[in-house]
Amino acid sequence: MLDSFLTYIRCELNLSTHTVSAYKRDLEQWIDFATGGKPQSLHPFDVQPGDLRLWVAALAKSGDSPRTIRRKIQALRSFFRYLMVRHGAHSNPAAELELAKADKPLPVFVRQDETNDILNEEFDRNDFTQTRNRLIVLMLYTTGMRASELMGLLDAAVDTEKGELKVLGKRNKERIIPFGDELSEMITLYRELRDNTVPPPPADEFFVRESGEPLYRDLIYKVVHNTLAGRTVAARQSPHVLRHSFATDMLNNGADLYSVQQLLGHQSLATTQVYTHITYRELKHNYELAHPRAAKKGGDHGH
Repeated sequence: MLDSFLTYIRCELNLSTHTVSAYKRDLEQWIDFATGGKPQSLHPFDVQPGDLRLWVAALAKSGDSPRTIRRKIQALRSFFRYLMVRHGAHSNPAAELELAKADKPLPVFVRQDETNDILNEEFDRNDFTQTRNRLIVLMLYTTGMRASELMGLLDAAVDTEKGELKVLGKRNKERIIPFGDELSEMITLYRELRDNTVPPPPADEFFVRESGEPLYRDLIYKVVHNTLAGRTVAARQSPHVLRHSFATDMLNNGADLYSVQQLLGHQSLATTQVYTHITYRELKHNYELAHPRAAKKGGDHGH
């Protein structure tokens, strides 16, 4: 029965080999639990929701993460759904199981003082590559755009007169992002060097390589990584980390959630809300550092 189910999800549902092998392991583990180590004695049509809850409770007790338990429940649901579709089972006992909420890791961000130190560092303003690389980092951090949006940025979409640029985001949604004087000056400097030292680009791209060809994703990653490496306590140094840093610093400095959602181009406010957890954590950290009574241990706190 298990083998025919695995063939079904691989060949008919076109699930990936990774998912198929994970489901195989999960279901073998459950069958082993349900039959006390005698898989041939399994009667899947007699399984009740309560039997499955026992297994889920055992998984939680043994320390499985919510994410893992969630996948194992999905494997059970899929298996019993198959029994209904192909073998005439009347119900899906796994349908009633609560899916464990997967812990969402908090986004990694660069601390504001670290970003300031990095962006205040001197560089050769006559050198095209150094100027472009600094502008890439500054633009990602001050606009919160994605690396793919930066890569596809058109020259005509960057307006220093108005102090705004137009990006094409996910699902081909266009949005306008305002920017300030510092970025405006850097854009002007970059454009002068680009127009005087680099062959004209084949298309209307804003950012180009020394050859006049457009940027590629790995180059943007390398520029950001090399700029941040060894300069921040952040666990990762990628363009997306600068996007997270933009959102975190905006909220820490008083921007409202809706504005940050619009600037990031998030479809749902819930996606932006993850940054409020970071800003609260940062706030708590600053409070503990700054308040004379925050670190006081024991004794009378004057209740």
